[in-house]
Amino acid sequence: MFKNPFSFRGRIRRTEYGLSLIIYTMGAFMMFMMVFVLSKINVWFLGLIPFAFLAAVWFQFAQAVKRSHDIGNSGWLILIPFYSWLLLFVNSQFGENKYGPNPKNDGNNTAEMDQIGLS
Repeated sequence: MFKNPFSFRGRIRRTEYGLSLIIYTMGAFMMFMMVFVLSKINVWFLGLIPFAFLAAVWFQFAQAVKRSHDIGNSGWLILIPFYSWLLLFVNSQFGENKYGPNPKNDGNNTAEMDQIGLS
């Protein structure tokens, strides 16, 4: 889980995507609290906040694109409002698709399926 979290390639399961949403939300809340507290102490710390925010947004976009790949769609669809929330509920595409093997290992081994006469 969380292999190459900043990469836009591959597929991830709903569990990993859900955990990434929780991590992103907690991180955003902590950044908000840091801005509030650090602005009272030292103003120069505020210059670091945009870099942390950029890393958090990159992480979340990468995870959403990989989840979109898991259901067989293009990653560009995450730009549609509320599509990212839909990704929590849609099941993975069975087997391997053009974005890679199924992270659940469902239907990835077609040679075994041929041997037992399932394909």
